[in-house]
Amino acid sequence: MCYLTGRKISNTEFQELMELAERMGFLSDELAIYKGFDYNTYPVIRAQNGKTETDIVKMQWGFLPPYLKTRDDVKRFRFGYKDDTGKYNKPYTTLNATSEELLSKMYKDAALKRRCLVPVNFFYEWMHVTVVGKSGKLLKTPEKFPYVISMRNKEEFYLAGIWQPWFDTESKITTNTFAIVTTTANSLMKQIHNSKERMPTILAGDLSEAWLYNDLTDQEILDIANYQVASADMIATPLDKDFLKKARPHERAVYNEVPELVY
Repeated sequence: MCYLTGRKISNTEFQELMELAERMGFLSDELAIYKGFDYNTYPVIRAQNGKTETDIVKMQWGFLPPYLKTRDDVKRFRFGYKDDTGKYNKPYTTLNATSEELLSKMYKDAALKRRCLVPVNFFYEWMHVTVVGKSGKLLKTPEKFPYVISMRNKEEFYLAGIWQPWFDTESKITTNTFAIVTTTANSLMKQIHNSKERMPTILAGDLSEAWLYNDLTDQEILDIANYQVASADMIATPLDKDFLKKARPHERAVYNEVPELVY
């Protein structure tokens, strides 16, 4: 899945993020790393003026369906809750919308009418590797090794997204929310995100324009949502396990336990 993204930022954006005092995975005057489960706002590109132009709008990462009416509803939806019988109801994670779910009840209206692009410079995933413990035996729980992924010939690239305006019936405030669309992993990402074999849907050129502007059929939406960028166009770099705490989070790490990637 895609729960961590990174953007190169200007000094003005850095100051704005500092003033907002939002929790970030990492923040410097050059780089912002957003943690999805902090539910921060993120700049998203959407169509306007009859789908002939675009604007960049800050939306909250974490799609909220319209049937939620209050902030308390949102809290229960995102974090789970116990009902009157004591039964625990699991939370819903809507940071991502899988391509297979796009035309389901929750996401269908947004997929048909409110598609967007999420500009990023990087995203992050973890490889799960079974390693040998101090006893000399394989550990039952795999270790997780982080990678940063970028595009080989593009500094900035676009992830497919869908967005939903959510209205709080108590405060009377509307919040725009979004989810990143994910698809089945390509050959490179299957090696990295080997626990679930998913990746964000990366769109370029005509596909990004079609996703944003065109009136698409259900099948066309699914075809674009399931698009896989070529592994050869991507760069994956292993990072320190505590990379978010490092002054230089993207510094390459070397792990003997991790197999070499095949592009």
